[in-house]
Amino acid sequence: MEYYYIKSLHLIFVITWFAGLFYIVRLFVYQIEATQKPSPEKEILGEQFKIMAKRLWYIITWPSMVLAVGFAIWLLAIRPFYLADAWMQVKLCFVFLLLIYHLKCHLIFKQLQNGEVKHSSNFMRLFNEGATIILFSVVFLVTLKNAVNWIYGTLGIIVFAILLMLGFKFYKRLRNR
Repeated sequence: MEYYYIKSLHLIFVITWFAGLFYIVRLFVYQIEATQKPSPEKEILGEQFKIMAKRLWYIITWPSMVLAVGFAIWLLAIRPFYLADAWMQVKLCFVFLLLIYHLKCHLIFKQLQNGEVKHSSNFMRLFNEGATIILFSVVFLVTLKNAVNWIYGTLGIIVFAILLMLGFKFYKRLRNR
């Protein structure tokens, strides 16, 4: 019974972690776009977005990541045999990528908090899709644990990523008109 309580807590914090990652990058887009506004709008919006980003990042996103990873380790301690499964090994690779994505978001967060804009808002819109691709990958891997199905699922994620990129380019053209 303990396993299911821990699994539920893990899922709750994975969901809040992803929510934080999705929203923080949107805030990055707005922060970057605010730097291109005339004064005083630029300063007012910039300060408000910094406050919003700081609260989201330190009150929701970082704690959710720590708790999601902590509960995941606990789950693997309860059922270590999952580590021998190919789907779990692939999932852990995606989780590693998500941790790198999280740390990259932290770097961008710190830059924007210091008033440094090193990326365009279009870059950030595209960057936001990284977490989406990882989320889809992990959900399909966990759900389709069968070897053939997760291979097809992984290929489907690659196709999905390509479609996202094409959709992004299409949306960018519409915005520029």
